[in-house]
Amino acid sequence: MAEAEQESLDDLPPSAKLVFKVLEYNGPLTQKGIVKESMLSARTVRYALERLEGIDVVDEDVYFADARQNLYQLTDDAPNTHPAEGDADEAEACCAE
Repeated sequence: MAEAEQESLDDLPPSAKLVFKVLEYNGPLTQKGIVKESMLSARTVRYALERLEGIDVVDEDVYFADARQNLYQLTDDAPNTHPAEGDADEAEACCAE
């Protein structure tokens, strides 16, 4: 059965959004690193990563320092949710209104 609408980041639970932000600000991390940075339980992080992988915003790779773990990072297609340095004036102008 085909879905009528594609799920987006806005549709995900807050825990998945937090994991997205942790990866956005810290770069690639293992699941343990995400647990430490987000202060979420390991089970919640696993669920959030599944949901993020389901909408193709997170990639899973082998962590070469310890092959028992995986390294998670945002895909190139992941939405950029914070403005670049050049867009700082635009962000300030929009928020000053």
